Amino acid sequence: MFHTGERARWNIDGRALEADAVEISPGIYSILIAGQSFEARVTLRSDSQLCVTVAGRDYNATIRNPRKWKRIRGLGVQAEGSQQLKAPMSGKIVLVLVKTGDTVDAGQGIIVIEAMKMQNEIRSPKSGTVERLLVAQGQTVNAGEVVAIVS
Repeated sequence: MFHTGERARWNIDGRALEADAVEISPGIYSILIAGQSFEARVTLRSDSQLCVTVAGRDYNATIRNPRKWKRIRGLGVQAEGSQQLKAPMSGKIVLVLVKTGDTVDAGQGIIVIEAMKMQNEIRSPKSGTVERLLVAQGQTVNAGEVVAIVS
C-alpha cells in the first residue's frame, strides 16, 4: 500500500485521487485528502483483494503488485517484541485510554490525538502490556514522537 508519510495514489470509479497517508498501527491508516483526515482499516481478503473500511463503510480494493504488498506487510499479523507507538502527526493528546500495566489486545485504542480538528486513535500493534505511557491528556506532541510502549 504505502509507507509512513508517503503520497498515495488511487483510482476510484475511474477518477484519480492523491492523498497523504500514515500507517498509525498495523492495518490502520490516517489519510489526509484535501485537508480532511480519515481513518481507514485495511484487511486482506485474498492475495490481490483488500477490504478498506472508512467511516463504517466497506470498499473493495485490488492490489496491483501483490509481491510488494506482501513484502511491506510482512508475514506476521502482530508485531513482535516491545513496540513504540508514535504520533502520526503533530497534535494534542485528548484522551489516554489505558494506563501503565494494562493488558491490551492488538488493535485496541491506546491514545487519541487531535490534529486539524480531527481525532485519530493510536492503536496497539500487538497484544501485550502497556510498558510505558510517555504522554498525558492535554499534552501536545510532534509527529514521530513516541507516546507509548507496548511489550
